[in-house]
This record gives sequence, C-alpha cells and structure tokens, in this order.
Amino acid sequence: MSKKLFIETLGCAMNSRDSEHMIAQLKEKEGYETTDDMPSADLILINTCSVREKPVSKLFSELGVFNKKKKESAKIGVCGCTASHLGDEILKRAPYVSFVLGARNVSRIAEVLHKDKAVEVDINYDESEFAFDDYRTSPYKAYINISIGCDKSCTFCIVPKTRGDEISIPDELIIREAQKVVDSGAKEIFLLGQNVNNYGRRFSGEHEKVNFTELLRRLSKIEKLERIRFTSPHPFHMDDEFIEEFAKNPKICKSMHMPLQSGSTKVLKDMKRGYSKEWFLNRVEKLRAECPEVSISTDIIVAFPGESDTDFEDTIDVMKQVEFDQIFSFKYSPRPETEAESFTNVVDEDIASMRLTTLQDLNTKIIDDKNATQLGRTYKVYFEALNRDYFVSGRTDNNLVVKVKGSDELLGQFRDVKITSIGRTILTGEIVA
Repeated sequence: MSKKLFIETLGCAMNSRDSEHMIAQLKEKEGYETTDDMPSADLILINTCSVREKPVSKLFSELGVFNKKKKESAKIGVCGCTASHLGDEILKRAPYVSFVLGARNVSRIAEVLHKDKAVEVDINYDESEFAFDDYRTSPYKAYINISIGCDKSCTFCIVPKTRGDEISIPDELIIREAQKVVDSGAKEIFLLGQNVNNYGRRFSGEHEKVNFTELLRRLSKIEKLERIRFTSPHPFHMDDEFIEEFAKNPKICKSMHMPLQSGSTKVLKDMKRGYSKEWFLNRVEKLRAECPEVSISTDIIVAFPGESDTDFEDTIDVMKQVEFDQIFSFKYSPRPETEAESFTNVVDEDIASMRLTTLQDLNTKIIDDKNATQLGRTYKVYFEALNRDYFVSGRTDNNLVVKVKGSDELLGQFRDVKITSIGRTILTGEIVA
C-alpha cells in the first residue's frame, strides 16, 4: 500500500513548479502518492512564500492546524522561501515539524525525509543541472524553470536571500524538457524565472551563451508546441530585440507581465529597480506599437517608505496611460534581511490603505471598461480545466479566461469561442468552431 503525501503550496508559479519537483522525487524515490485528504497523509509538506508578511503568518497558523489534525505517525516538512530565511527558527517555534527544506534545496527532499529535525537551507546550492523526475499537475501545459535565483538588489525584496544567486539552466536541458512534455500531449509551456529575460547571464558550467530571445526562437522550433508563455520579464531587460521577437513569433502568447512596482522615478530609485517611469512607458509604447493586441499585467506596491502624494500620483498616471489588463497590488510590507527594512520614513497606515483602495478602484474601472468591449468577439481558446456545472475553461492567446458549456472531451483542445457574457475575471462564450 503506497504512502500518502499531502502538499500545500503558497505563493508564486515557481513554488508550484518546486512542489511538482518534490512530488516527482517522492513518488519515484519513496513511493508516495498524493492525496487531498490531509488527516490521512503520512507526509505533510507546506511549500512557503516569504515575499510578503501575510503568507509567513499563515504558515504558523496552518502548521498548528495540521499538527492537531494529522495522524500520529505523520511527518510535517516546511519547504520553500520562508524555510530558507527562518531555518531552524521554524523548529523552535513549531517543534513538531520534522524537517526544514529551503527553496534552493528542492532536490534534497528524499534525503531530508529520513533525517529527523534536518535543516537544509543552503542558498548557494546549485540545482541548475539536476535531473528531476517528471511530474506535472496538468497534462495540458507544463511549467519549466529556465533559471534559479535572482541577482537583483531591489530594496524591498527578500527573494535573493531565499533563492540565492541567479543561475541559468542550460538551453539544451530546457529544450529537452519542453520536447518531452509536448511528446506527452501538452501544447503549452510556461517558462519560469525571477527575471526570465535576463536568461543567459550566468551558467554553472561551460555552456553556449544564449540569451532569452534566442531561447524563445529555439523553443519555437519544437513541432506540435502551440503556445509559449513566461514570467516574469524585468522592464530593465526589455530591449528592442526581445520585444520584436515577442511580437512577431506566433508561438509566443501575446500576454506580458511587466512588474512596475511604482510609477515614481524617485521611488523606483529608492527601490533600486534600475529603470525610470519614462523607460517603463517607453517600453509599453514600443510593445503596443509592435503588438497592438498584447495584454499587459503588472505588480504595484503602494506606500513604499518615503512615497509622497506626488509619487503616488505618478503611479496613478502610469495606470491611466497604460490601462493594465490585470494588476497585483499590495501595501508595502517590510521584509527581514532587506535594505528597506531599515528605512524610517514609513507611510502612515491609513494613508497606505487609502492609496491602495484608490489604485484598486481605478483598476476595477479600467477592467470593467475593457471587458465591456469583449461581448461578441471571437477568440481561440485552449481548454485546460473542468469546472463545476458542466463548464470547461481555458485561456485565449492574450490570457483572457473563458468558459463554455462542455465536457472533458474539450480538454487539451483549441476551439474558437464567441463571447456571450461578461464577468470581471471570467468571460463566458459559446463554441463556434
């Protein structure tokens, strides 16, 4: 009888891929099978996020719940970014935890499982050429890491302290993995890295120097691969060659995530983002000139230390000029081991809340106005999820989520869909071809 693994994943797409890697190793090396029923599990893993304070707080509340409900013999492991920066502090605060595994040590999961109270959090550990066993949560698309770590020094961000220096994965390994998932039936790949368009800056061994644009070209040559997505490109590295390839390559999905963080050049300098408001707007202008159908999403932090009313108005100005198709917005949250943690010019909490509300209200209006134009349009949709009430959902090339009445026979298929009903996050349609 197989052992049961329950895993909860918090945070970003890279964490989701790390969870898939851990599942693969535990299935292959230890005979585990996944379960959604935590109390029946023999091993419980929490793959954590530390980008903001809230997920860290959630970790310890979740651990307490799991410890009360798990069966007596079950082990609990804490993995991911919070594991990297808290290390053995997790064992002190939650002594019932069996082991701690950092975000840069995913390949060691089968090893630490057998070491009671193990703490493996070396952010210099190099997994860039490790051959993980294969496991994907979806047969229709695949996440593929193209780099690990981050070399940026953004003053608000803890990621370089939890994932280490940036190392690119050799392109031949990426292409081999992409070919493998396409051969298994997937038609879409999703490339992952902290700064994907900085790909090729550093490899751990002697490899051909290939930049991100060239990697996209090479991946596009894979037959039966229909769509390529990626996240997140850094605005600083969005050169003309990259934008032009994005626009003209039919296999690259016309959806771009451009993390703005702030519309104020002064705040961007304080954040050490490496670009200005003017540069960001110039890149958007270039992108839309080359690819008018592109959808653009972004990340925005309000109330960064020292942000004035004028600085915030700069962010609102960028919002109005760009009209993002989606934003992920947060109040600034000080993180340990970051430069901004020591900044003393903190923005008042009431002002921060007001700014976030203003920003989100503007975004809601922009989204509603854009969605109102979708009625009656026809899009090619790649279906990948079976929903409740006999609906099947998928995404358009430019990342709109669309659902139609249908069965699992649509999964993994492309269909032309005419939009018949508008929702803020999901569009409803009917298949026309």
